[in-house]
Amino acid sequence: MEPEIIVALTAVAALAGFIDAIAGGGGLLVMPSLLFAGVPPINALATNKLQSTFGTATATWNFARKRLVDFRGNRWLVLMTFAGAAAGVLTVQAIDANALKLIIPALLLCIAAYVILSPRMSDEDAHERLTQRGYAPVAAGIGFYDGFFGPGAGSFYTATLVGLRGMGLTRATATTKLLNLTSNVASLLFFAIGGKMLWLLGLCMALGSMAGNYVGSHTAMRFGARVIRPLLVVLSLALTARVLWDTFA
Repeated sequence: MEPEIIVALTAVAALAGFIDAIAGGGGLLVMPSLLFAGVPPINALATNKLQSTFGTATATWNFARKRLVDFRGNRWLVLMTFAGAAAGVLTVQAIDANALKLIIPALLLCIAAYVILSPRMSDEDAHERLTQRGYAPVAAGIGFYDGFFGPGAGSFYTATLVGLRGMGLTRATATTKLLNLTSNVASLLFFAIGGKMLWLLGLCMALGSMAGNYVGSHTAMRFGARVIRPLLVVLSLALTARVLWDTFA
């Protein structure tokens, strides 16, 4: 791959990391960019996981330093998320590459629509509808999706933690980083075992993702829901337009 393309994709990863740390869904920028650069779908999914793992780890570390991540209290959710993501990776590797070319744009459009139509979230804690054990199957299901495809998984974690666990948006975003990191690590391991990773490109993009996540996580902790919700909406609108253009152009 030409050096200028690697540089451009690294810049995309930095922007996606910034957005991902605040609102989730950064992969919705990275995946179309990788496909546009000519990376085969299965390799694009694997390489996206490589760069995303480093970026998410950076954001998780930043949130943990501010004591917003409860590692011990969420250990059951971490285990279920890991198992779900591993199952998702094994499933997607069994699907024909031509089918993935049709599935990925459809998933991108659905996720963008979901983000636009999702209910408004705030920083205030609300009534807890599910206990942590009750939420575990939800975490496993999102983990499966994250291993199978990935983009938008952060938004799903955040929305369900707010709506079902009653967390305020900033605390939900911090917990999302822990679960997202778990599913990314599981996906990375199983994609690597399957030999689907583009290591040089992925590691270069990881540097950009780490920088973006570092700045984005600090932004989320400073401004909270005031900046998180608008970024979700702007991101989804932009990506919806991109998917429609790719479909009808």
